[in-house]
Amino acid sequence: MRRPRRTPVEDLAPYLLPIPEELGFLNWPKIFGNERPVEVEIGFGKGLFLLTEATSRPAVNFVGVEIARKYQLFAATRMAKRGLTNVRLAKADARLFLRDGVPSESCQAVHVYFPDPWWKKRHLRRRVFTLEFAAQCERVLRPAGCLHLATDVAEYFSVMVAAISSATRLKQLPTPGGKAPAHDMDYLTNFERKSAKAGRPISRAVFEKTVQ
Repeated sequence: MRRPRRTPVEDLAPYLLPIPEELGFLNWPKIFGNERPVEVEIGFGKGLFLLTEATSRPAVNFVGVEIARKYQLFAATRMAKRGLTNVRLAKADARLFLRDGVPSESCQAVHVYFPDPWWKKRHLRRRVFTLEFAAQCERVLRPAGCLHLATDVAEYFSVMVAAISSATRLKQLPTPGGKAPAHDMDYLTNFERKSAKAGRPISRAVFEKTVQ
């Protein structure tokens, strides 16, 4: 059986958000060509969440951030094959991307799903979720905007919630409930699908930026 043809990289260019060395704050209306609200996903992996949300919510612009170039190209290919125009994908360190590239109060949501827990002690510094990262999430959210979290690592979930509680004015909302999948790919992300099928419990939380 023939493998499906790969989408040429030049055809993926509209989806690839260029990140110069000195980024400066991004201009969402210029990037998307409209004034629609923007949501950011940190660590999009193979792009299932972005694909699902961009398809079902065309009135929202989505920005994905991922450190690995191969995942940027993989996800861009998925978006291109469906002709989606409301997604942009950045290859970048999410901590630096938020801090140096995203304007204050310019996002209606930030999504952080199943971040790498970096188990080994010497690797803990690689964890995306720190006090500074939590503060940056608060900064980029507009009033009443929300930070969405999910992980299957209970210890890391506690770290994330503690960081948000101590470093921000984000208020935790009632815990969102999971739902039974309607089909085999009806999950937030590929990691959620893998965790659910393995029977691992998933911790979720939503925080809202309070209006001063």
